[in-house]
Amino acid sequence: MTTARPVKTEYEAIIGLETHCQLSTNTKIFSSSSTAFGADPNTNIDPVCMGLPGVLPVLNAKVLEYAVKVGLALNCQIARYSKFDRKQYFYPDLPKNYQISQYDLPIAEDGWIEIELVDDAGNPIRKRIGITRLHMEEDAGKLVHAGSERLSGSSYSLVDYNRAGVPLVEIVSEPDLRSGQEAAEYASELRRIVRYLGVSDGNMQEGSLRCDVNISVRPVGRKEFGTKVEIKNMNSFSAIQKAIDYEIERQIAAIEAGERIIQETRLWEEGSQRTSSMRVKEGSSDYRYFPEPDLAAIEVTDVELETWKSELPELPGQKRLRYEGELGLSAYDTRVLTEDRPVTDYFESAITAGANPKAAANWITQDIAAYLNKQKLAISQIGLTAANLADVITRIETGKISNAQAKEKLTDLLSGVSPEKAFAGQELISDPTVLEPIVDEIIAANPQQVEKYRGGNTNLKGFFVGQVLKKTNKRADPKLTNELVEKKLNA
Repeated sequence: MTTARPVKTEYEAIIGLETHCQLSTNTKIFSSSSTAFGADPNTNIDPVCMGLPGVLPVLNAKVLEYAVKVGLALNCQIARYSKFDRKQYFYPDLPKNYQISQYDLPIAEDGWIEIELVDDAGNPIRKRIGITRLHMEEDAGKLVHAGSERLSGSSYSLVDYNRAGVPLVEIVSEPDLRSGQEAAEYASELRRIVRYLGVSDGNMQEGSLRCDVNISVRPVGRKEFGTKVEIKNMNSFSAIQKAIDYEIERQIAAIEAGERIIQETRLWEEGSQRTSSMRVKEGSSDYRYFPEPDLAAIEVTDVELETWKSELPELPGQKRLRYEGELGLSAYDTRVLTEDRPVTDYFESAITAGANPKAAANWITQDIAAYLNKQKLAISQIGLTAANLADVITRIETGKISNAQAKEKLTDLLSGVSPEKAFAGQELISDPTVLEPIVDEIIAANPQQVEKYRGGNTNLKGFFVGQVLKKTNKRADPKLTNELVEKKLNA
């Protein structure tokens, strides 16, 4: 969750995102070659994705299922009838010289998602962002430029067609975003959703999730939009926020200097933290769309729609509301717990095993999270099962062990040592008849500290409690020890 920080100016930004999400199918959208990431260049190719003469595309059924599920999760209207189209453009990474996409009849339209930010006082702000459309399409290949990040300035370029034909859904938002923070949070929520659905890993570093930003500025109160500029080449949520914030300031400065904003595509340069012009933006007419003649129309049946709808999991936004409302967790805890589905599943498994929800949330978001970050591990890689975490929490709450004991043994527990073995012979001493003689002994052995305490230095109570814990190898019940020490010292 990010802090809402609107642009304080007489101008406002109008922002929309076009998000390309790679679907996690084993094979490509229209052919049988692999979609595995990291293969040697031009090894995951076939005649169909290379556009060789005489071959025909066949739609991967899993792509349609995944696209519909994403559309449902984004509250879209699913088209019972849609089709594919050819998008014509010429570039070395496009072997057919056209891309198979969807134009006027996309698979899903008219949806929305809700994003969460916080204001300066820490109060949550929820905002609904409209989804214009979601459509299926194939990816292009990848150009590798020698000596430069782009074609301009490189001595030569190589083409890797492994990505050609990889299945994508493009999600187009309404222009409802007003800041870089809102846009970054919108993209983050999209990634959470597709990960929860299990239809994409959403890994931006591998190109599984790519966002293009359309941004314009206008004086506050004006209805007409300003001239739109597109920004590409953002491979992190931080880069999305920085690029937008920079572009807002650039456009405002240009307008106030009397310059004309032109419709163009700009690149975000991470090194210099600025955008730079790439090309004048094409219009849709430049692509000369027409229906794809080699693919039949797509029809989604009632049975398919109901089946796919029934398979949707509880989504992160729904979980956050439930955790806050039913479990009483803070907005911070719910955000951390729902960021990744494996963490969510671990948390819910601990609750099912009997853990107190707040205590489980504290352990997972604090001690366990710190260990995972330090060791660079996923929660699925630790030895502490959710059931054993519930066991540890129950031992603390029933007074068998202290919180301090549990933290002391945390590394062992995370390495797979069972609670029974980790806490063998270490159950707390909670019997007053056992602890009282030990307290008496400690007080008798420290008359000077007793005198100072009774003279007004009440902080010394901690000294006596510490001595009792030391004497019992930290097995003395802390609460009972505090009560007995205070009673004896004040007698």
